[in-house]
Amino acid sequence: MTTHRTGPSPHHLDSLTAARYVSGALREPDSWQAERHLEGCGTCAERVSAAARAGGPGPSLAAVRSALLADVAAAPAPDPPMAAVSRWTRLRWAAGPAVRGPWPTAVAAVCLLALALAHGGALPGLRPALLLVAPLLPPAGVALSYGPHTDPPHELVATSPGGGLRLLLVRVGAVLAVCLPALTVAGALLPPVAGGPGPAVWLLPALALTLGALVLGSYLGCRNAVAVVGGLWSLGVLAPAAIRYGGLPAELLARSLTPWFSSPAAQAGWAGAAVCCAALLAVRRHSFDRPESL
Repeated sequence: MTTHRTGPSPHHLDSLTAARYVSGALREPDSWQAERHLEGCGTCAERVSAAARAGGPGPSLAAVRSALLADVAAAPAPDPPMAAVSRWTRLRWAAGPAVRGPWPTAVAAVCLLALALAHGGALPGLRPALLLVAPLLPPAGVALSYGPHTDPPHELVATSPGGGLRLLLVRVGAVLAVCLPALTVAGALLPPVAGGPGPAVWLLPALALTLGALVLGSYLGCRNAVAVVGGLWSLGVLAPAAIRYGGLPAELLARSLTPWFSSPAAQAGWAGAAVCCAALLAVRRHSFDRPESL
C-alpha cells in the first residue's frame, strides 16, 4: 500500500492496491487500514469503485444497477391527492398528540357549552367564569403535547435532530393556534357583564402561564409542571373567587377579576412575566434534549 501525501490525508490507495482490495488479495491488516481510510476519502472510494467495475464483479454490479434503475423508472408516480394526504399526515404528527387527540374537541365543547348556557338564559353572566378557566386550557394542551406519557415514540422523537425544545415549541404553537381563536371568539360572543373584563384580557395571562409551564417543565417534566401551574392558578384566582363570589351576582364576580385581568398594572405584570419566562426558557433550552427529562 503506497503512502504518498496530498495535503493532510496520508496513505491513499493507488490503482494496484485498490484492485487487490477489490479482489480480496490484500493482506488482512492492510485491508482493515484501507477500509478505515475509505470511510473518509472520496477519491480513493472512486478508485475502488472503478477497480470493482473493471474486475470480475463488474458485470454483476452493472446488471444489478441496471435492474434497479429500471424498477425505479417503471414505478408509478404518486397521485397528487395521495401526496397531499401524506403532507397532511406529517403535519398532524408534527403538531403533536394534543392536536390529534380529544383535546381540541374538549376546547370546542367548553366554548359551545358556555355560549348555549349564556344565550339560553340559564347562566347569562358566564363570561367571568370563562375568563377564569381560559388561561388554564393552553397549558393543559401543552401537557398533552410532548412527553413519554402521550407520545409512544417519544424517545425516538426527542433524540432526533428536530426533537427537543424545537419540536416542543412547534407543538405548543399548534396548541395555541387551536385554543386562542376559539376561546377569544367565544368570549366575544358571550353577553357582556357590567364592569367586567373584556373578552380578550386572558391572552397575556395564558401566554405567561404557558411559558411558565415550559420553564418549570425543564425541571419537572411537562405534565408535572402544568399540574403545578394549574394548581397555583386555582389556589390564587379560582378558589378565592369561587368562595367569595360563588353565590353572588355575576357583576360582583366580574369586578373581582379586574385586578387579575383588566387593570394596566395586571396586564403589564403578565407581559413582564411572559418575557422573563421566555428568557429563562432560552437559558434552559438544552435540558429538553434529554428524553428522560420530559
